[in-house]
Amino acid sequence: MEHLAGEPSPDPAAPDHSAPDHSAPDAPDSAATDPDAPGPAAPDALPDVAPRLRGLRRRRGLTLEAAARRAGLSPAHLSRLETGRRQPSLPMLLALARVYGTTVSELLGEVPPERDPIIRAGRAEPVEADGWVYHQAGGPGRALQALRVHVPYATRADIVRVHPGEEWLHVLDGRVRLALGDAVHVLDPGDSAHFDSLTPHRIGAATRGGADLLFVHTLMQSPAAELCLGEGTPHPR
Repeated sequence: MEHLAGEPSPDPAAPDHSAPDHSAPDAPDSAATDPDAPGPAAPDALPDVAPRLRGLRRRRGLTLEAAARRAGLSPAHLSRLETGRRQPSLPMLLALARVYGTTVSELLGEVPPERDPIIRAGRAEPVEADGWVYHQAGGPGRALQALRVHVPYATRADIVRVHPGEEWLHVLDGRVRLALGDAVHVLDPGDSAHFDSLTPHRIGAATRGGADLLFVHTLMQSPAAELCLGEGTPHPR
C-alpha cells in the first residue's frame, strides 16, 4: 500500500478495528478540516480535469510551484488536483482558468458553441460604471476582451490597480494619463500602450472633456466593473 509523506506508517501489530469500537468518539475527518490533506479521489466526478490541468500548466511553461502560487494554492494541493486525487472546487477552477489564460468550460472539456466573428455596432447596449462608459468591441468568452471606453476626467475610479494579465490601449480622442509603477505618461490621440497588468497602474483622462480609447485585456471573463478601469456597479446607459 502506498505510504504518503507526512502520514504515519501503518502498524502491522495494531488490532483489527473492523468491528465497531465504542471506547472513544470518532476522530474528525482530516480532509474536512485541512484543505491540503489527501483525500479519496472521485473518479466519477470530473474524470478528465486532472490531465487537462497538468497539460495546460506545462504548455504555459509553469512549474508546479509557480502555478500554485498564482492560483493561491499549495503545490501539494495542485499536485493532487493534477493526479486526480482531489477534485477542484469552482473557485479553484476559476483561479486556475485565469492563471492558464483559459475558461472553466475548457477545463471541463465542454465544446464551446460556434461564435459569430462579427460584432455589429449597436448590438450591445453601452454600460456605465463610475462614470466610465463601456462599449463591447469583441466577442464574449475570448482570451482577449476588447472594449471601446469613454474615460471621464478626475473620478474616484482613477485608482491604482494590480492584477494578472496584459493590457493594451489606444487613444482615439482626448488625452490619457497612464501611471505605470513610478512613471507617469500622457498619451495623445493615436498613441498606444501595452503593459503587464501586474505592474501597478492607473488610467485617467487628462482632458476636462474626458477621453475615448480602445482597450484590450487578457483578464478572462471579467465584466466591465471588474476591469482596471472602474469599480462601480455597471448599469445600462
